[in-house]
Amino acid sequence: MEAIIRDPCFAVLHVEFPMKSRAISLLALPCSALFVLLAAASPLSAQDYKFTIPTTQPWTDTGVDVPTGAVVAITASANHPSGGSACDPAGVSSASISPNLPVASALPGALIARTQENGAPTLVGASQEVRVPQAGHLYLGINAEGAPPCQGSFAVKVHITPAGGADASAAPASSESLTDKASAAKPATGTQPSAGTQTAGGEKEVKDIKGALSTAAQTWLTGQFGTSTAASAPGAPTSAATPGGAAAPSSAAVATAQTLKISNVPLDLQFRSKIDDLPRRVNDEFQHPGDMVNFVIVGNLKKVQEALTAADWHPADTDVKESVLKAALETYQKKAYLAMPMSQLYLFGRVQDYGYEQAEPYAVVASRHHFRIWKAPFQWNGQDVWVGAGTHDIGFEKDQRNGKVTHKIDPAIDGERDNIGATLQKTDKAKNLTYYLPPNPVQDARNATGGGYHSDGRILVVVLQ
Repeated sequence: MEAIIRDPCFAVLHVEFPMKSRAISLLALPCSALFVLLAAASPLSAQDYKFTIPTTQPWTDTGVDVPTGAVVAITASANHPSGGSACDPAGVSSASISPNLPVASALPGALIARTQENGAPTLVGASQEVRVPQAGHLYLGINAEGAPPCQGSFAVKVHITPAGGADASAAPASSESLTDKASAAKPATGTQPSAGTQTAGGEKEVKDIKGALSTAAQTWLTGQFGTSTAASAPGAPTSAATPGGAAAPSSAAVATAQTLKISNVPLDLQFRSKIDDLPRRVNDEFQHPGDMVNFVIVGNLKKVQEALTAADWHPADTDVKESVLKAALETYQKKAYLAMPMSQLYLFGRVQDYGYEQAEPYAVVASRHHFRIWKAPFQWNGQDVWVGAGTHDIGFEKDQRNGKVTHKIDPAIDGERDNIGATLQKTDKAKNLTYYLPPNPVQDARNATGGGYHSDGRILVVVLQ
């Protein structure tokens, strides 16, 4: 019996399954998998977001994409300043009215919105529903010409119901706005019920393929279109709508934030000096600077591998053609393929020594937590030092180098750094975790394919037992 895998991204492969009487068609990797994910995604769920919108700037990019036909319900209230005249989302009636206001018919200081970068704004006030005529992006701002007529900020809640989507307001997900980028870290571990079960060997067996595909579709759509399917834990750090910048998508569509237990003991001076000398970023084969170095693990190879296995990290396959075959075989056997190959990046003049990833079954095509590690050219206390760069793939975008399709990363990369720390901390393999801010930290940059990211610049140092 023969199964044919056809995918426009890869060569057509013929996979033989001996002693089977029926032919199957298996979808293994990106292009064809996307059609499966999209087909499984309907109906879409409504999503909820929370933002703090400053009145000190004309517009704030919420970082939320809105699909065609969606209904965006917005409610707002005033965050009163310690002094001065507080802004009311409905506007300030005592302020002088200018004909040059963004929304001339609305009061100065009112909350306004638009769904296109250069689109016409509309009044939101304290409450408004906006129907999206064409796919766009949500911007919130203040109706003012020049300096605002009041002070403070708006506490804004946004409820988005996609066209034909089901209302999920009973279990909303939130993406609360903060003003401190350092607070945007979202350490995460999977919490959504999985469509697969873990076998004794650490391999997932997929018992509900339809459920797994549905979860995968929602995961992909979460990253690709800025929605969120999982509620944030109460009091958990979430993404930020920073002045003039975009709110980062949730660091994990199937995740809830945790707080890391950080050691108060400062790093050894000599060790800090070694970290200071590390390259701040990795690069691609063309020497384009890429992902930032955002964590370090101290321990010999066996300790590192055991710790990562215990934390449910999977080594990435290194051969693309073999990975297609492996994906086909494991799909046929109802096993989850969680070892998608990752591109080669360089540090210390060589490609990564190891790549690791986490994902839900099938969603690994588009959305995965992943990192690369390199063995450093030095040790500390007789232990090997591993230097890592971790990011969270949340969908697809254009590669700015060649126009091809590449993975899109969550720009709030501190979330992935802390996710790695949180997963290791859950095991009994990590002795302590410490943040370290090196000189000349990376805080705003672009990866090798052109995707932007931001960070507080700290490196997470994990010392294993």
